[in-house]
Amino acid sequence: MDIYDLLKKIEHAVEEHDLVSTRVYIEENLDLLYQNRHLLKGNARELYEFLLERKDEGSKPLTRQEIMAVNIINTYAKQFDLRGLKLSIKNHAALLLQKETRQYLNSDARIILEGMGAIEK
Repeated sequence: MDIYDLLKKIEHAVEEHDLVSTRVYIEENLDLLYQNRHLLKGNARELYEFLLERKDEGSKPLTRQEIMAVNIINTYAKQFDLRGLKLSIKNHAALLLQKETRQYLNSDARIILEGMGAIEK
């Protein structure tokens, strides 16, 4: 893919607020964008720097299945369905140990999971 085509796709995705597509374009072309990062505009540049910083830290983005599991946990917490929440935690215990997971949890889930001792305060 040509750098200018890539930049057009990234800018279009940012304008459409399609951050998932933007993230995919950037993550797949980090090396190419590193050489041409001065061509990125505003929000695309900020997202690029954020993703590059996370890559340097060694953190991996959550997969689609992990994000869906977190969304299920958020739904159970919002409905205060402790039975469903406990079952979800049991099935995805390793997911809650990852640092990246905490930022995807809503406030209800954070409070309940902290109270249960499933995540750190």
